[in-house]
Amino acid sequence: MTPSLVDICFNFTHSSFRQDEAEVLARAVAAGVETLMVTGSSVEESARCVELAERYPDHLYATVGVHPHLSVEWNASSEAALERMAAHPKVRAIGETGLDYNRDYSPRSAQRHAFTRQAALAVDLGMPLFLHQRDAHADFMSILQEYRDALGNVVVHCFTGSARELEDYLEADLHIGITGWICDERRGRHLHDLVGMIPLNRLMVETDAPYLLPRDLKPSPRGRRNEPSFLPHILQGLAGHLERSPAEIAAATTRTAMTFYGLPTN
Repeated sequence: MTPSLVDICFNFTHSSFRQDEAEVLARAVAAGVETLMVTGSSVEESARCVELAERYPDHLYATVGVHPHLSVEWNASSEAALERMAAHPKVRAIGETGLDYNRDYSPRSAQRHAFTRQAALAVDLGMPLFLHQRDAHADFMSILQEYRDALGNVVVHCFTGSARELEDYLEADLHIGITGWICDERRGRHLHDLVGMIPLNRLMVETDAPYLLPRDLKPSPRGRRNEPSFLPHILQGLAGHLERSPAEIAAATTRTAMTFYGLPTN
């Protein structure tokens, strides 16, 4: 029997989940995904993450943060608001924060400022940091290294980068999140070899739902919405490329996630 899984990135505040949120969560639990981290992307969405974790306390925890896409919204009150929310027992990390120079939805200077302030907040609160990086590796590592010695656990979620980037992350003692990108034979083939570089005590799995539906999932769900019940499919693909059993990778990634977030094991 495959051990229960932890989905470390579930964008449950997305509007596509509002009509069937209880059913989505029930399908996840039935599939063995018993613990899910609801990911904060703005001050407002972070508050909704906390509300959802309160509504479904048996399975949900939350992160609170401002995504690089929304960094332009960062203002004098943002940090205080995140700090208040972070005091909630269901909140287990600061983020999603980081840098995204691929789309530049927020000015790069605003992204760097919001990332810096959230890294400092994680240090002040002694909390894990949940990170996003795309096409910004040099600046990302420069900012992170300023705080790394004072930070505790840090994860780069949805890793899709190069071997050099992965080497830098591992050298900095970061954790790595793997999504359904590894199931994409067009964009994710390079990950097939790279995942073997990640120690099992640094490896975690995630859907990033409703985004990143595994390309090889058959049949494809109506509307192509990804959801946490598909995490075992991602795990199967990951285990195959690691040449280990799904049960072994499930046990390892769950143990790593529970330790990373300080989650109760009973």
